[in-house]
Amino acid sequence: MNQEKIDWKKGNGLLPTIIQEEKNREVLMLAYSTKESLEKAFQTKQGWYYSRSRKKLWRKGETSGNTQKLKKVFVDCDKDTLLFKVEQKGNACHLNKKNCFEEIK
Repeated sequence: MNQEKIDWKKGNGLLPTIIQEEKNREVLMLAYSTKESLEKAFQTKQGWYYSRSRKKLWRKGETSGNTQKLKKVFVDCDKDTLLFKVEQKGNACHLNKKNCFEEIK
């Protein structure tokens, strides 16, 4: 992917990144990407993101073992949001759930 096509300015260098299971299209989580984390994701074919609370890069599964194999990356029409299609191993949510979303009633 040509990163020059991405608008890094809007989010001050942080892009919302939607993570979706490639096979069944389930939305698993939302994370944030930086230029550096996106480069690492492409290089390693794994889910790399930026932690806003820890202020550092992190690889999905580095402590839990619940890893993501990166399959495809898309950018939205405004060039300010990414979509990672992954093969998820284990749960995606840090609360030990398959995904990070629950219905609001």
